[in-house]
Amino acid sequence: MKLIYTGKTKDVFALEDGNYLLQFKDDATGADGVFDPGENSVGLTIEGLGQECLALSKYFFELVGENGVPHHMLSGDLERAQMVVKPVKMFGKGLEVVVRFVATGSFIRRYGDYITDGTAIEGGLVEFTLKNDAKSDPPITGDSLAALGIMTPAQYEECKALALKIGTIIKENLKTKGLDLYDMKFEFGMHENKVILADEISGGCMRVYKDGVWVQPMDLNALILS
Repeated sequence: MKLIYTGKTKDVFALEDGNYLLQFKDDATGADGVFDPGENSVGLTIEGLGQECLALSKYFFELVGENGVPHHMLSGDLERAQMVVKPVKMFGKGLEVVVRFVATGSFIRRYGDYITDGTAIEGGLVEFTLKNDAKSDPPITGDSLAALGIMTPAQYEECKALALKIGTIIKENLKTKGLDLYDMKFEFGMHENKVILADEISGGCMRVYKDGVWVQPMDLNALILS
């Protein structure tokens, strides 16, 4: 294997067969030792988090795949916290697509003059942000993405529709377990000229509440996978 990228929560290795291996880490994004999926830097390390993230990712990739969503996962080794994935060409230098069902977190920090924290967003909404830690992942519009050559208008609409579909599938799945999905971030890329879901789908990518109380990412697996 050849190391080609070192990330905050995962390292990426190139395999001889043209696929890639993602090595999940025990690091989590946050600030001052408190986990926050909206933060842009590693704030804490939680033992076993890499395995937990992979287990949940595998569960959700299989779930959305059964619902017709194209994704990059080929296999997962839970013991080693490793996932083998298809090669995917990312958009630009990295793009995150956020689905929000409840206003909270960075959404409130930006738009709190117009909406109260915890307000439900009917039907959900989708935001695109550039992955740039130094600039706090700035939001970007579809028009700007097209003007900068990051993605075409058609790719933007497809990513938006897929993100809302995936978010809704996961939201409904969590509801059967007594959990409420507030928001969730995804990454998409191109594989064989087709937009597909990439990266991971784990507790570090979402805010989930139970009876109005935020559920820690390490507690999600027990609630979702049991």
